[in-house]
Amino acid sequence: MAAERVGSFRVLLTVQVKPGLEAEFEKVWAEGSKEVTSQSANLGHSLARSAREESVYYVTSDWTDKESFLAFESSPGHVAHREKLHPYRTGGALAMMHLVGVA
Repeated sequence: MAAERVGSFRVLLTVQVKPGLEAEFEKVWAEGSKEVTSQSANLGHSLARSAREESVYYVTSDWTDKESFLAFESSPGHVAHREKLHPYRTGGALAMMHLVGVA
């Protein structure tokens, strides 16, 4: 991500998508991404698909700080976007971290 910087806050969401719904999931994710990138505290947002498991995706989102992400996470816009993605998911995991090194 171009905006990587030490001290920023990163969120990594692993998403398991229902087999056969991958293309639709990608489309709905892209349609709602502006909700994330329009936030002044958001430094970048991306979607990647696993090279080993076709139905596993990784959403990476960088923020200026943890508090800004947590405020966004409970915002009506984010909740609405998350609800649109929910029908495609079978599971997932969320990891939050502080960026301590960038090469």
